[in-house]
Amino acid sequence: MNFAASQQEATWLVSDGLIALEVLFRAVLFRQSEPILIVDNDRHCLDASSGARQLFGLSMDDVIGHRIDDLIEPSFQPEVVPLWRAFLQQGQQEGILPMLGRDGSVQRLHYTAKSEVSPRRHALVLHNKSSEKHVIGRVASDGEQTPAWSKDYALLSLDAAGRVVAWYAGAQRIYGYKSEEIVGQHVSCLYLVDDDLSVDPQEELKRTATEGHLGNEGWHKKQDGSRFWANVLTTALRDKSQKLNGFAMVVRDFSGRHRIDEALLHKRKGSLDLAAESTIVGVVSGEFDHILQANDAFLGMLGYSRQHLGSLRWADIAAPEYLPLEECAHEEGLVHGASTPFEMDYIRRDKTRVRVLVASAVLQPSPFRWISFVQDLTEHASVETIAAEPGRLHEFDQIVGTSAALGRVMGQVEIVAPTDATVLVLGETGTGKELVARAIHNLSGRRHRPFITLNCAAIPTGLLESELFGYERGAFTGALSQKIGRFERAHQGTLFLDEVGDIPLELQPKLLRALQEKEFERLGGTRTIPIDVRLLAATNRNLTQMMGDKLFRSDLYYRLKVFPITIPPLREHREDIPVLVRHFTQMYASKMDKQIDTISSETMQALVSWPWPGNVRELENFIERSVILSPGPNLRAPLAEIRGDAVGAPPSATLSEVEREHIISVLRESNGVVSVAAARLGLPRTTLNAMMRKLEISRKDF
Repeated sequence: MNFAASQQEATWLVSDGLIALEVLFRAVLFRQSEPILIVDNDRHCLDASSGARQLFGLSMDDVIGHRIDDLIEPSFQPEVVPLWRAFLQQGQQEGILPMLGRDGSVQRLHYTAKSEVSPRRHALVLHNKSSEKHVIGRVASDGEQTPAWSKDYALLSLDAAGRVVAWYAGAQRIYGYKSEEIVGQHVSCLYLVDDDLSVDPQEELKRTATEGHLGNEGWHKKQDGSRFWANVLTTALRDKSQKLNGFAMVVRDFSGRHRIDEALLHKRKGSLDLAAESTIVGVVSGEFDHILQANDAFLGMLGYSRQHLGSLRWADIAAPEYLPLEECAHEEGLVHGASTPFEMDYIRRDKTRVRVLVASAVLQPSPFRWISFVQDLTEHASVETIAAEPGRLHEFDQIVGTSAALGRVMGQVEIVAPTDATVLVLGETGTGKELVARAIHNLSGRRHRPFITLNCAAIPTGLLESELFGYERGAFTGALSQKIGRFERAHQGTLFLDEVGDIPLELQPKLLRALQEKEFERLGGTRTIPIDVRLLAATNRNLTQMMGDKLFRSDLYYRLKVFPITIPPLREHREDIPVLVRHFTQMYASKMDKQIDTISSETMQALVSWPWPGNVRELENFIERSVILSPGPNLRAPLAEIRGDAVGAPPSATLSEVEREHIISVLRESNGVVSVAAARLGLPRTTLNAMMRKLEISRKDF
């Protein structure tokens, strides 16, 4: 379909799709710590960021729906109309406005007015530090640089093929293209694709179509060839028949934040070591800045009742000085699914404060809905002091590392563990997903109850249902007695389903029903059995891709992904490799009754440089082999196995030999699980089994 043939869809995207684009803009605006007002042509405030509410000292209801004239000092109000007319003609304006607070005091605020979303919606960005060079009502000249604090938002609409069909003023300011230069071009022209950190735009749109929305970051390029680090939020636009018509996209320049991201991550991490017994756990969810649902612990902690739900806004309870941290966490949730826990103060109903630890997640499939897990820190000062002492016992004793990436994972574990929320642990094979699941169980109130595991890829498809739910005597040929399934064994405890992506499509509805109804029936039985189980799931497969291929149910995916935790591959936190190497060396030396004291710098450098496709599991196996080969106090690692010049088969190897070695290598990395290896090789499990028989590969080979 060429661009001309899609003009009807393009018209829909420019008109009806504009509404979706404006709603998407709210998703990134509502927790914005910077004071921003969204104003229509008649100067009515349509929306306001949390920063604007804090700046004026007003509630959202006192701002939204009123004209900006009502917020301006009366003697200056006659000058507002001609200034606004000039702005509507030029599309951008700067100056100083004397604005009123709740107590009637006047603040002289610098403002930048910009057409952002459409000719009918405009952003009024405020700042409480005005420069002497600005005068009241002065219109910015073309050569004047926009202040660093005045953020731009590039808003654009794409058709289903990814071509630009609507290009608004903010997009022109960020990228430099005029509308007539970019409309009809594929969005990939905005991406920088020759960098290790670049994002594939086609894959990004494909994931957005499957998931409904997608947050991502990567390098984009401007018309002049310069690049910037882009924070991108994309939403799929569908008509009433659910046909994909296109995409709405909001892009912001996050180059400055990208440079200091690791520092922010450490700073926001806070003190995360908490005792699980006496911690009050609040669970609260909502849409945009409205709090719609909360448990009794959260409401009691802040002194509110259920009658306040719906009218209560997030800005009403967040201490103003913590809004930038809130904004950072919100952005991280949009990109990663969940944020790193951080400490902040909440304002109780009686205006007193409570210190809390918060982590938030975006509720699929909408970027507008969120859920937060909150722990009360006010009674844990003594616990935090003890936690800072070296040598303290820790539930993460099997998770080794000090990197910021691993700190994010550990922080998310600690705050979600005391709840009963379903957690989906994502990550490549060998990253330690089961260790994370065990840590969640050990930190939960169910830690003295059973922790039952099931590797869904290791069980033949026909037996998986009976493993999960059990069966009655006589349910099928060979069922000579009753069998208790994993769900029943995990009653009042935790059930961990590893490789949940391997659950057959026909079994997924029964699993979903058991999770939603908290009851099930054994295979061949008629009695409904109630259960109290906390479910943890893990996979190294792309569930969103599987949904698009109709191999995984979307309703089950969204039920599992209440709180996602993504474990980064080892190559993305190489700073943890030396710590892991020393840990595994000491562990295996102790088991083998050896004394290994030194690791050469050459060895360590080689270990850090290797990408470790099998992640921590591959590294552990390599160190175990190295300890076996070390006769003395120095670690003698077989570095030839991991150096670049040793990769690949010798030139004289036959095709069968190359295939055999490659399959064995993948099986080793997959810990011998054939279905996992088949997924990595892109083969059906039956095909891989046939190839293993043909190439005479047995378990002793891996």
